[in-house]
Amino acid sequence: MLEKVLQQVANGQLSVHEAQKKLATFENLGFAKVDHHRKKRQGFPEIIFGEGKTAEQIIDISRAMIKKAEDILITRIKADKAAVICQSLPSFEYDETSQILLMKNSTFKPSYKGYVSVVCAGTSDLAVAEEAAKTAEAFGVEVRRFYDVGVAGIHRLLAHIEEIQQATSSVVVAGMEGALPSVVGGLVAHPIIAVPTSVGYGANFQGLSALLTMLNSCASGVSVVNIDNGFGAAYNAVMIHRIANQSM
Repeated sequence: MLEKVLQQVANGQLSVHEAQKKLATFENLGFAKVDHHRKKRQGFPEIIFGEGKTAEQIIDISRAMIKKAEDILITRIKADKAAVICQSLPSFEYDETSQILLMKNSTFKPSYKGYVSVVCAGTSDLAVAEEAAKTAEAFGVEVRRFYDVGVAGIHRLLAHIEEIQQATSSVVVAGMEGALPSVVGGLVAHPIIAVPTSVGYGANFQGLSALLTMLNSCASGVSVVNIDNGFGAAYNAVMIHRIANQSM
């Protein structure tokens, strides 16, 4: 890109000011600096974390990205805020379970072989599991969901274990004592990204007990993200999946 822009300046097709704008790595909106070069560096565009931002700020950031023909994924959006955003930007669609806003007919969907599994202990953990699943799907990866298969009824997990074993990686979501990733980790030959959730009674400490269980897992190949961080788990799973596809 640099060589092309410099050639256009040399040929008089672009002014120096226009070239500076094309080569700018981020756009300063005052309240936010939009990173337009993240996809070039990391393979995926900047993701907007919606919590703590106003609907108007998200709309302005989204419009800046749309001008650059970038795909947009917004996480942690409540339904009322999503409604305001969708009214101004009807190209978005909202999923209430995962609290994700995504552009309709997104173009950042490469073709990958295989799939990522998202394994969820209980229905109470569904929001975090769906954040992971929807994120991975937005990045163009097939996701297979295995929900309500917690250790309190291990036969439910074992009924699906052969299909889970064929995944390139698994995101395993659990609250309470957080034992499920260790069990899955002992049954598969691929990386496990464990997600503790804040679901549980008082001694769960809003997910701290599940987090510590997962960090102390006796199963090899288990990595752990922060409490309720379905997005972060999916991002790691997609990177693993992308690398696995390069070797196929």
